[in-house]
Amino acid sequence: MKRARRLDEVSQTFGATEASPQIRGARVRALFDRIAPRYDLMNDLMSFGTHRLWKRHVIARALAHLPPGEAPLVDLAAGTGDLALALRRALPARRIALVDPSAGMLAVARARGGESLDYFEAPGEALPFIDDCIAMVTLSFGLRNMADPAKGLREVARVLQPGGVLVLLEFSRPDAWFAPLYNLHARHVIPRIGAFVARDPAAYSYLVQSIERFPAREDIAREIAEAGLVLREECSFVFGVARMQIAEKL
Repeated sequence: MKRARRLDEVSQTFGATEASPQIRGARVRALFDRIAPRYDLMNDLMSFGTHRLWKRHVIARALAHLPPGEAPLVDLAAGTGDLALALRRALPARRIALVDPSAGMLAVARARGGESLDYFEAPGEALPFIDDCIAMVTLSFGLRNMADPAKGLREVARVLQPGGVLVLLEFSRPDAWFAPLYNLHARHVIPRIGAFVARDPAAYSYLVQSIERFPAREDIAREIAEAGLVLREECSFVFGVARMQIAEKL
C-alpha cells in the first residue's frame, strides 16, 4: 500500500526536484507563460481529445450543483478559459471571472473570451475576492500546479458563500491494471510530443512528474475536508487517470 501524501509535500517540489514554494511558483508561472500558445493543441494530443469529454461532463455536473442566486462564478487556474467559456454559454447573464497566475495563459483566454468575462492575474493562494461572495469555483488541472495547493483549497473555502461549491477536476492515480500502460504513455510519449509540438520537452516532463507526485483520491478528499468543504460527488475518467470531485461549503 502506498503511503498517504499531503499537498504540503507538493509545495516543496518542482517536478522531481526539491524547491521552496516561492521558487516553485515562479517556475510554474514561467513554464505556463512559455507553453500558452500551444497549450490547447498539446492537451488534445496528449489525451487524444478525451479531456474535452471530461470537461463537458464536469460542466454538466457543475450546473447541477450550482446554488440559486446571482453570485459570481470563478474559474480558478483558468488557463485558456475553456471551462469559463462553457459556463458563459450556459449562463449568459452571470458574472464569470477567470483567475490565473500566468499572464501568457490569460492572454490566450482573453483573446477567446473577449469582454464577456472578467480576468484576474493572481495566484490561487491569494484570491482577489472578499469572504463568502462566490457561488462556484471550478478548478481544472490546476491544483497540483499551485505553489501551495493546500493554501489554495483554503482560499477557495474562504471566498465561497455558504452553499457554494468547488468543482475540482485533476489527474489522479490510475487503476493498478492500467497504470503500467498509462505510465509508458506519460513518461515516454508526452515529453516527445512536448518537444515536437510545443518545443519545450522540459515543461512536459515537469507536468508528468507533477502528476506522479500528486496525492491520490482519498488523500485529496481528506484535504478538501480539512479546508472546510464537504465532498458531495465524485467520479473518475479513463480508469482513474483523472477525477472529478465536487464539494460544498456549509
